[in-house]
Amino acid sequence: MKALIVYCHPLEASFNAALRDRVLAGLAAGGHEARLIDLYAMGFDPVLSAEGRRDYHTAEVNEAPVAEHLAALRWCEALVFVYPTWWYGPPAMLKGWLDRVWLPHAAFAMPEPGRPITGKLQNIRLIAAVSTLGSPWWWWKLVMGEPGRRIMLRGLRPLCAPGCKTLWMALHEMDSASPAKREAFLDKVEARFRRIL
Repeated sequence: MKALIVYCHPLEASFNAALRDRVLAGLAAGGHEARLIDLYAMGFDPVLSAEGRRDYHTAEVNEAPVAEHLAALRWCEALVFVYPTWWYGPPAMLKGWLDRVWLPHAAFAMPEPGRPITGKLQNIRLIAAVSTLGSPWWWWKLVMGEPGRRIMLRGLRPLCAPGCKTLWMALHEMDSASPAKREAFLDKVEARFRRIL
């Protein structure tokens, strides 16, 4: 399987960097082909500019500034996000990537009266997200309603292949997690990505 990992964290020595590495290790051990987009390392500009917004609905013109990212999306069969959850959602850098790369005519066709948008990334058969959260799982799920998970998995899934599978792996209460709990989560992530499908 061809897997695209979209990684978002500003610190190279972070726990999320360790998660990224374990995702890549698991994919390699499972015989999968992987490509990495490291948003901070590449200096990705998450801001949708005035010009970008004016060109947003213009086919092909809207693709030019992010052609490399769209090519990677069109290449992959699995899309894997690795990022920390901040204020119940993805970091601004990653949200900006969604805003700028998942474009009309490229990722989806615009809706028609009485019909929702339709997906154009039919090559993507799996969307996965690996994240860390400060909140306990019950607060995230029962009180907040899992907003980040809903954005990354439910929001993107209709734009991908019919029957696209989703995977969510999260380490809750990250700030107080023991070294043993963190290591166990790293092992779990690597094992899961070894047998991704």
